[in-house]
Amino acid sequence: MTGTGDGTREEAAGLRRSLGFRDLVVYGLLFIAPMAPVGVFGTLDAKSHGAVALVYVVATVAMAFTAFSYAQMVRVVPQAGSVFAYARKALGEGPGFIAGWMAMLDYVLIPAVAYLFSGIAMHALVPSVSQWVWTAIAVVVTTGLNMWGVRAAARVGFAVLAMEIVVLLVFVVAAVVVLVQDGARRGWLSPLSGDGSLGGFSLAAVLGAVSVAVLSYLGFDAIASFAEEVTGGSAKVARAVLFCLALAGVLFVAQTYLAALLQPGPAAELAAEPGKQGTAFYDAVDASVGTWLGDLVAVSKAAGAAFAVRAGQAAAGRLLFAMARERRLPGALAKVDPASGVPRLALGAAAVVTLVRGGVGGPARRRSRPPGVGGRHRGADGVRCCCTCRW
Repeated sequence: MTGTGDGTREEAAGLRRSLGFRDLVVYGLLFIAPMAPVGVFGTLDAKSHGAVALVYVVATVAMAFTAFSYAQMVRVVPQAGSVFAYARKALGEGPGFIAGWMAMLDYVLIPAVAYLFSGIAMHALVPSVSQWVWTAIAVVVTTGLNMWGVRAAARVGFAVLAMEIVVLLVFVVAAVVVLVQDGARRGWLSPLSGDGSLGGFSLAAVLGAVSVAVLSYLGFDAIASFAEEVTGGSAKVARAVLFCLALAGVLFVAQTYLAALLQPGPAAELAAEPGKQGTAFYDAVDASVGTWLGDLVAVSKAAGAAFAVRAGQAAAGRLLFAMARERRLPGALAKVDPASGVPRLALGAAAVVTLVRGGVGGPARRRSRPPGVGGRHRGADGVRCCCTCRW
């Protein structure tokens, strides 16, 4: 599977090897978003009977199977295109084509939601500018960065990710100070065992919440799309996939644990009033620390959403490039710009599709569901391909 044919194809494609381990992790974490649990914290808290931190512990373990599968497959099939290339090699042309399009549900539809969210958030900060103008600006800026070159885009992405991590650290420090001074509003172990407001610990409730929490991890697998642009071989990509998942898991568990301890009301209250679930994280921060921190988190997530799109768009471009190279899409999408070393036509096509999807259709709440379907199928395809190739 790793014979000379792959190397010849790679040389002909002209993808430039310039990414290091840090760059890969940056791409993965940007797509995931370090504070991804903020929006679903209230829902998970209510569904798990207060054991929201345990939900992310279990979700991280569950996603580890997918991460391990990707780490194994990228060693065997070190090609751009990620699960499309893996399914094609292990299961055949037909399953590979289907897996490629299932992956596009994530790499196109999730960025569409993120573009829309970024436009809405920026419009809230600057109401005089339409949200569609902000959305268009986000598309132009992120597409321009991706077409500039993968290494240059990674440098800008690192700066944005550093900003998001700093905001998360500010939250952690502020939460710890409040907890030391005023104490926790729930039991110290309640984020791991439940707060008791909806009865005793329920494994079924935790597992039900896990099915939602795993959507927070969608994107770390996009790292594998850059297998032909990394220096040092595919083993570095495999390590980056595993490290990215582990780091995201730690960040998610830490922030949900602290937020649960700051939560002013019990999980039963959130379960009884679903309208409060969407803002539960911000309500806890506002009541315990101050509105300034909630505003800071909101601004960070608005900026982070646009650059999560950039990482997703870059992965989508590589996927279109790989499918075109195998003659599953028009050959023009497989062309690589010699100056930047990136597939600009494929990136442009991904940007157009994402912009159109972000500007039309149903409400954002309904848009957020299809990528979850694609993510689950893609994860299952990855595990299945791994088993096929290893056995």
